[in-house]
Amino acid sequence: MQSETFKSSREHTEKKKVRVSFSSTALLIGLQGKMNTMKEDVLSAILPLLKLLSLTVIGLVLAHPKTQLVPKSTFKQLNKLVFVLFLPCLIFIDLGRSITLENLFLWWFVPVNVIISMILGFLLGLIVVYLCRPPPQFAKFTIIMTACGNTGNLPIAILGSLCRTHDNPFGPDCHQRGVAYVSIAQWISVVLVYTLVYHMMEPPMEYYEIIEEEEVENNWSSETAPLVVEAEWPPGIEETEVSTKDSQDLQDDEEIQAMESGTEPMRSKMVQKVRIVAEKTPIRNIFQPPTIASLLAIIIGSIPQAKSFVFGHDAPLTFITDSLQILGGAMVPSVMLVLGGMLGEGPNVSKLGVKTTVGVIVARLLVLPISGIGVVGLADKMHILIPDDAMYRYVLMLQYATPSAILLGAVARMRGYAVSEASALLFWQHIVSLFSLSVCIFIYSKLVSLV
Repeated sequence: MQSETFKSSREHTEKKKVRVSFSSTALLIGLQGKMNTMKEDVLSAILPLLKLLSLTVIGLVLAHPKTQLVPKSTFKQLNKLVFVLFLPCLIFIDLGRSITLENLFLWWFVPVNVIISMILGFLLGLIVVYLCRPPPQFAKFTIIMTACGNTGNLPIAILGSLCRTHDNPFGPDCHQRGVAYVSIAQWISVVLVYTLVYHMMEPPMEYYEIIEEEEVENNWSSETAPLVVEAEWPPGIEETEVSTKDSQDLQDDEEIQAMESGTEPMRSKMVQKVRIVAEKTPIRNIFQPPTIASLLAIIIGSIPQAKSFVFGHDAPLTFITDSLQILGGAMVPSVMLVLGGMLGEGPNVSKLGVKTTVGVIVARLLVLPISGIGVVGLADKMHILIPDDAMYRYVLMLQYATPSAILLGAVARMRGYAVSEASALLFWQHIVSLFSLSVCIFIYSKLVSLV
């Protein structure tokens, strides 16, 4: 009897050990599975940026002063090809295929999100100015560089690399929809840069003398100007559109008009001010090849008869759209090679100060992306976003994570204001963004996978 009891107890102990062993094995397999999944998630998020980084490194090696494999003038010509040909072709094809009259109204939050991001960046810029105390003549410049992000070339390059992976969370038409959303956002961004930002970049009157001396010392020719200020340079625009003397004359004219119209109502003065600002605004710069391509794509895509004539496998003009698509495919590698060439030049001399430079980078590449998650999450809670569209949300969040717009370097050169500072700040921002964007891409990919 005791033998049977002992035997039964032994069998029970052995079964218990087997169950414990099985549970431990299952736990280990579960943990290993989670680790493998996390590793795959990290690789799927980082791999697109590593591809872009490889292209950037190639551009850096080609343009570095020690190697001099490709002259600087070649990179400038490549810049112009990107701006005049590759980018417009890409925008026209992908936006034209995606846009419809219904989508035009559904995507209304994309340009609104650009405005929100600029407002948040403007507030962060004020905080940076208050905490970091940049030189007084660069206070407005600091705010602008914090507020205006890259809504065009860099997001398209990131999406182009991301959509090449087979396991991307956005579906087979990933790249087409992504470029369409970015193109809509680029419209409002370009308009704001060449209107509001252009006037904010006017050098403060009390520092004209200082800036004029700096321009004499650093009078760059087209060959010696930093590549960064050429990266989105509108063709046919002179180096400095508004000179110091012109700005001083403008202020004198305003003072004379104010004295002459002292008895006129305030509304008349405001009308005169708006007229003067409008006359000095370079509206023609807004209608550049990428903007014109967006406009044509919206017009053709919104008219079903025109769209069926231009886009589609059976369209009569499909041979033209196929040719434009081939040209558009050169945009992503070209723009990353240009970025590498810009970084290969190294930072320019800047009087902005290390503290302010770090402040702008932290605000632009750390605080603003976190704010973007909050804004997009709140908009989703309010049900104003397109349901079940992960790419839509991804592009909205990406608008907050990019470094300052390279176009600001061109505007700084047009205004003759803080050109060296713009070049140096853009250089350091793009260096840091190689790491910050890796984190943002991983976090954003995880967030949109929950949609």
